Amino acid sequence: MIAETADSEDIKRAFGIDKKTWEDWRWQIKNRITTLEELEKILNLTERDKEEIGESLKTLKMSITPYYLSLIDQSRYNDPIRLQSIPSLLELEKTPYEVEDPLKEDSYSPIPGLIHRYPDRALLLVTDSCPTLCRHCTRRRLTEKIERKSTHLDLNGAVEYISSHREIRDIIISGGDPLILSDQMLERIISSIRKIKSVEIIRIGTRAPVTLPQRITPELCEMLKRYHPIWINTHFNHPKEITEESSRACEMLADTGIPLGNQSVLLKGINDDPDIMKNLVQGLLKIRVRPYYLYQCDMVEGLSHFRTTVEKGVEIIEALQGFTSGLAVPTFVIDAPGMGKIPISPQYVVGREGNQIILRNFEGRISAYTNPG
Repeated sequence: MIAETADSEDIKRAFGIDKKTWEDWRWQIKNRITTLEELEKILNLTERDKEEIGESLKTLKMSITPYYLSLIDQSRYNDPIRLQSIPSLLELEKTPYEVEDPLKEDSYSPIPGLIHRYPDRALLLVTDSCPTLCRHCTRRRLTEKIERKSTHLDLNGAVEYISSHREIRDIIISGGDPLILSDQMLERIISSIRKIKSVEIIRIGTRAPVTLPQRITPELCEMLKRYHPIWINTHFNHPKEITEESSRACEMLADTGIPLGNQSVLLKGINDDPDIMKNLVQGLLKIRVRPYYLYQCDMVEGLSHFRTTVEKGVEIIEALQGFTSGLAVPTFVIDAPGMGKIPISPQYVVGREGNQIILRNFEGRISAYTNPG
């Protein structure tokens, strides 16, 4: 009989492997769960589950590392890991305001795989693959559909473009997930960018510490250290994702001298609760990850069931501001189509009287501040 929680020991037994194999990130990638048949060998699925997942997979892709699957609590149908990784028929529902490319990235792409939306920075999409395909992915037009476009990066073209646009000082390497690439391929990309004199900062956007913490190896850290300043933004959405393994991965990166930030997406039924978010951001600080952004879920096709109101995001920020360390409070943003990130904050300025600004603090108390001059 399968246990109610599909923990790592259960899955190791199902695959017939030992701890050393389990901790090999290449094994995790090679053995991602991509079919209904593979999934039902590990999880207890009802007939309705099987029917829904099977129908979803006719249109969508599924890919879950054994590690991330092991975090699912089978006693909870609405388990946050399950909701983020196993496809649902709700994803096939499209509302009139949803689009494939909600950020209009394609219109800011002068060459394949490079997006130049902001004045001093550019984004490189180095792969369209991820260890685990998140159900809320902004770029699902590239990563999740059976029939998809390709974003194969023209590295030589990217280097030439960045070199000729000296205003670009900050490069973000993303995808897909760049850490699905080998150390050698990743170093080829990073070293090519680092040679450009006008580039000051290289950032990597990756969810690997969350869904594939085994990927963070001493060899990877040693390679990254050669190209400082390197920054990494990762993507924890729920406190349950902060495990012994993910904590160790983040601490290894921090010990390498890499500052870590976190970009969460506000997701209905997963983290749209002030207490859950407070536990998440406080837990992140303990593993040396600074909460950076909290995103309103983008207007991507098939994600209406994940989308909350904007007011819910403001409510969460209000529940954090003043009630926990400022280090733990992310910036709540809407990534508006073609407009970039727009911060949305609670209103603490409640009025003006002459040269005085009337302010409300986090407790709701009112005070006046006198403007100089």
